[in-house]
Amino acid sequence: MNRTLAHGPDGRPRARVVTDRAVRPDIDRKDESMTTDVSHESEINEQRSPSVSQRAGALADRLEQGAQALAAFAGALTDVEWQTRIPKDGRKVGVVVHHVASMYPLEIQLAQTLAGGQPVAGVTWDAVNELNAGHAREFDAVTKEAALDLLQRNSTAAAAAIRALSDEELDRAAPVSLNSDAPLTCQFFLEDHAVRHSYHHLAKIKGALR
Repeated sequence: MNRTLAHGPDGRPRARVVTDRAVRPDIDRKDESMTTDVSHESEINEQRSPSVSQRAGALADRLEQGAQALAAFAGALTDVEWQTRIPKDGRKVGVVVHHVASMYPLEIQLAQTLAGGQPVAGVTWDAVNELNAGHAREFDAVTKEAALDLLQRNSTAAAAAIRALSDEELDRAAPVSLNSDAPLTCQFFLEDHAVRHSYHHLAKIKGALR
């Protein structure tokens, strides 16, 4: 899976996901391998709106704070702790840190779909579980250096994409297939996924290592 954050025709950061498994109907199947690099060009600050919504800025700040807390805790782990499996989850701590990092672009893409007033359709929890299982197999031996580097780059790019959203876009709602087609706002989706994700898994990791 190759996930990148790119710029849309309006000059704002847009997420683009290429995967070998269908998560959304409009995602191309092109690459059998999974690479989770995020590309955010140096022009991102120049192309961003000169004024950032206070709400968008606060959301982006909380996302960055969660990612930084996860990075700080994970960075201090021993090799044994990095390889520890999380109860009930079953994945290694290191795999989960990399998972959080690799999911930011997809989470942002889906939020941007809602920001544009379009529904999130065709995304199911079965597909998400399949995606996570494939990621765990492929990155079972991921190094701390690789995971933390991806976490820093992808969280920074995700925060930049959030800061590019207006209050109007944050308030737009559309059906979300992951939530039984309930109409959810872009802000709610961001808070429930991209922003919350690092906090959720950090708590699970800490519990596993007590």
